[in-house]
Amino acid sequence: MPTVTLPQGTIHYTEDGPPEGRVALFVHGALVAGDLWGEVARALAERGWRCLVPTWPLGCHTEAMRPDADLSPPGQAEIIHAFVTALGLRDVTLVGNDSGGALCQLAIDQDPAPFSALVLTNCDAFDVFPPKAFRFLLTLGRRPRLMRAAFAGMRFDLIRRTLGYGVLVRRRLPRAMTAGWWAPWLTDPAIRHDVARFLGTVDPAALEPVSRRMSTFDRPVTLCWAVEDRFFTERLGRRLEATFPQARFVAVQDARTFVMWDQPQAVVAALHDLDRVHELA
Repeated sequence: MPTVTLPQGTIHYTEDGPPEGRVALFVHGALVAGDLWGEVARALAERGWRCLVPTWPLGCHTEAMRPDADLSPPGQAEIIHAFVTALGLRDVTLVGNDSGGALCQLAIDQDPAPFSALVLTNCDAFDVFPPKAFRFLLTLGRRPRLMRAAFAGMRFDLIRRTLGYGVLVRRRLPRAMTAGWWAPWLTDPAIRHDVARFLGTVDPAALEPVSRRMSTFDRPVTLCWAVEDRFFTERLGRRLEATFPQARFVAVQDARTFVMWDQPQAVVAALHDLDRVHELA
């Protein structure tokens, strides 16, 4: 797996598709890894896209970041920009899910110049940062010993499959995949420290003004939204759609928060048709 060394630390990523293809950069959420985007990236690469799928330092990364790295949400957005700069990427289509969608908004808010388009699947926006059902994670982030005790059960597949990710998917996640996500956290204190540095710095009120400022992003935006999601509801997605000057909403059925896992072809189609649909609108 290729890596890139940034001022904040080393990022591991995968790359699929022709080097000259249009660039899609994927951003996952907290406590998952980049391979959650794998099916989408591989299918899109077959259509000629250059797909870059990093595992960001959000809890399932395998190499801890530098002790002085800013891993707060704004700091994570800076890491996205540093990744883009280090690889010399231009005209990037940024693709986000879950808390990764919030990081996409923060990255655009910091500097929209590298990004020619945006695709958001079910994600945080406005005052949903995170959904109320997951606010306990912020408390755990500020109390690392409590977090370690609370997450100890994630070493068991049954816990990961039910309490961990079961409410976020319709199609069961593979045991090996989720075990791989949690192996670094369970074995490396530095990774656990990185998780605390992210979760412990999330301010639920901080995303509201950022989401509102998305009205200045005048490039094509698609919201590929699982309308049955309990946490990032269709109402939230429609509200976000109305904020962007050039946005369309794609309603996806039979999927939950991890829509790229439940319905990967819907996300691939939304990305591949991004420009064409906007030109016809």
